[in-house]
This record gives sequence, C-alpha cells and structure tokens, in this order.
Amino acid sequence: MNEILTILKEVQSVLTHVDAGDIGLFAADLQAGKRIFVVGEGRSGLMGKSFAMRLMHLGATVYVVGETITPSMKAGDVLVAISGSGTTKSVLMVAQKARDLGCPILALTTDKTSELASLATFVLHVPAATKFRRQGETESVQPLGSLFDQCAHIVFDAICLRYAQMHEVDNRAAFVRHSNLE
Repeated sequence: MNEILTILKEVQSVLTHVDAGDIGLFAADLQAGKRIFVVGEGRSGLMGKSFAMRLMHLGATVYVVGETITPSMKAGDVLVAISGSGTTKSVLMVAQKARDLGCPILALTTDKTSELASLATFVLHVPAATKFRRQGETESVQPLGSLFDQCAHIVFDAICLRYAQMHEVDNRAAFVRHSNLE
C-alpha cells in the first residue's frame, strides 16, 4: 500500500463533494465581519489556528479563541467554528455566546444536522470521516479525524485564496505581514 496515494484519494473523494460555491460565500461572510474569531479544539483547533494565521497574512483582523490576547467579541464580528462532529462542547459554548451577541457563525463540520450546524448562520459541509465513524460518514483507513482535518486545511486554504482575490492581496503583500522574527 502506498500511504500517500491512499490519503490523497481519500481527501479527493471528500473534497469533490464540497460545494465550490460555498467557498466564495464563506469568504464573503468573512469579509463582512469587522473582526474574525476562530474556535476549534484538538487538531481541528490547529487547522483553525493555521487558517487564522493565513487570514492575518491577508490583512484580516483575526483572533483565536482561548489565546491570551483575544479580546471580547462584539456585534459586527464573525465567528468561524470548527468541529468535525458538530458536537464539541467548548466550540458549542463559544458559538452560543457569539449567537447571543448577534454575531454570524460560520461552521465547518461533517454533520449538517449537528448542534453546531443549528447554531450557525452558514454551514460549510465537509463530508469526511470523524473519530466517531457514524453511519453515512465517508470511510477512511486513517485514524480518528485525520481525514476531516486534512480536508479542513485544504478548504480553509481555498477560502483564503478567494479572500485574497477579493482583497487584491498577492504574495508580495502577504509576505509583508509574515513574521520577520525567525
């Protein structure tokens, strides 16, 4: 077995079912927010941090929920909530708080009927396997939520590409915001 090709086939099988139009809608909803807040736990949270970093490179004002320098959310901000299952308690708690504040919630999840999806104003459906291996999920030879995490990373990069196009940010402009402390 060639593990790399196996993973690539699994990722491709999921991403061909992601609605390409949703990428543009997600990017437009991000653009409409004054500030962007990103929340996720575990590896989904790491994908969220990667997404937040890239948005910062593209000129967005973006924060990761739970970091020490994250300010309070206010009306006009937008929340990006990531949970493969759509049931991660800490993500749901933040999403509910954002909803109470009147902030749009953009969810990335495998389950369009999950509690997270019901809180969201927009759901980007990524039909990948989660650690729960629920009926109807895409099959995967990879452990836990690896397939979801891989697909989330690529979907977030696609959203960033669209966001960059909307803001006319090219590599040179993004590079200016890249860390120069290393």
